[in-house]
Amino acid sequence: MALQTNTFEEILVVESILTDELKQHEIKITKTYKFEESGPKAVLNALVYIKDDSGNIYPFYYDDGKYISQQPFQALSGRKYQLYITAENKTYSSTLEKLPTQTPIGEVTPTLTTKEGVKGLDIYVKSYDPTNTSKYYRYEYEETYRVEAPYWSSQKAIVTGPQSIDINYRDSEARVCYKTDNSTDIILINTNNQSEDRINSPIRFISDKNPIITHRYSILVKQYVQNSATHTYYKTLKEISGSEGTLSQNQPGFLYGNLKCESDPNTKIIGLFDVSSVSEKRIFFNFRDYFPTEDIPPYFYKCEEFFMLFCFGTSPECVGFDIIYYLNSNQIAYFRGTKPRLYFVDTPCGDCTSFSSNIKPSFWID
Repeated sequence: MALQTNTFEEILVVESILTDELKQHEIKITKTYKFEESGPKAVLNALVYIKDDSGNIYPFYYDDGKYISQQPFQALSGRKYQLYITAENKTYSSTLEKLPTQTPIGEVTPTLTTKEGVKGLDIYVKSYDPTNTSKYYRYEYEETYRVEAPYWSSQKAIVTGPQSIDINYRDSEARVCYKTDNSTDIILINTNNQSEDRINSPIRFISDKNPIITHRYSILVKQYVQNSATHTYYKTLKEISGSEGTLSQNQPGFLYGNLKCESDPNTKIIGLFDVSSVSEKRIFFNFRDYFPTEDIPPYFYKCEEFFMLFCFGTSPECVGFDIIYYLNSNQIAYFRGTKPRLYFVDTPCGDCTSFSSNIKPSFWID
């Protein structure tokens, strides 16, 4: 039975982070939505800008589901910033926020380890603030890896008619691809209980059976230095969203951030105007760098070739119409053989572009 919402309060939801990166910053403004709805909808036609304590104003414009600053800018040390939003005849603002200490990442290092009987790599991040003022850290990562289709063929089958296919050479890359995944966990570390403001902690564990490290792997780690209030907000958000499934035993109350409705104190708003300093570091490694003798991880999909007879008639062995259907719906890929005796594989096994990109990222180093 589909879930239905009995009671519902429509509230503005704001996702905003301003950093010391010189770029066009982005802000997402949506509304809470009911269980039976497909997802949040962007708030359109809002007036959005950031103002600093020197009177400089940085306006934002709406484009494709988010608000983007009209010009590149960055948060500067010693200056305070405030977010203003006017939407649906109500005005909202944040508290004044200043940029925390700018502390760079020292190292990102893979380390061999075993967790709960599983061998793999822990990705450690190291950082140090000699001023002992950073204290509160949040981490995100973006991992990119090389994919090689194990049953790739230089030829492909193309449907040319109701009962005809051609076997032609490919005109685009389908064997080697690249895939990028972003972290989804809220990764928080603080050094309050340490004598030094020093980080040396794992943020990502990768099993030696995980196919993302089969060939070449890269991870870009981003470190955000936050203030205490922002750290507490993310910690609470992590506790609320950390359970498995949609319905959790934790029934959260309203999560207050640093935003309020100026025109109506009774109007709630969800979200945070986060001002954080950011540092990032990227590393690359190959599977054999850490596992020189182990078997490589299995592919992302179970792959086996299967025989199909391309013919039409009353014989149950003739499956020409099935082949045409599966090719048109991109469920199978040609592997070898000549008509009528053809061998196919499931598409991801023979064409990596079915779940990743054949465009090598600009940052990629072989």
